[in-house]
Amino acid sequence: MKRRRVTYRPSKAQGTFGMIWGGIFILIGLFVVIPTFGPFGLLWTLAAIGITVMNGYQAFGKKYTGPEITIEEDSPQHMEPPFSPVQNHDHIPSTALDAKERLSQLEDLKEAGLITNSEYEQKRKEILEKL
Repeated sequence: MKRRRVTYRPSKAQGTFGMIWGGIFILIGLFVVIPTFGPFGLLWTLAAIGITVMNGYQAFGKKYTGPEITIEEDSPQHMEPPFSPVQNHDHIPSTALDAKERLSQLEDLKEAGLITNSEYEQKRKEILEKL
């Protein structure tokens, strides 16, 4: 497994949007919540100021790099080999348990235009041979 670290930084648009809404909540806190609810209004307004400042710092701060995310990728030697005609893979994924349900699913695929008539006939023959 190959690992690499990536940092995520919100876009300037996201930061601006957060700052605008934060400003609205600050104004609501100053003119509605503090006069009506007193100490709770003060807490509300301080939280709105904190959120607004954090959004501005995340979007426009020069030293903010964002949270770090580790991504694991399979290296080429661990990946499955490409399809080989020798392998016997079922090309129609199926959770059906019996032939009747598989044939019904096959018919649906044909009607939807996802498989050709020849593919339909070939797969139908394979399902019926397994009975």
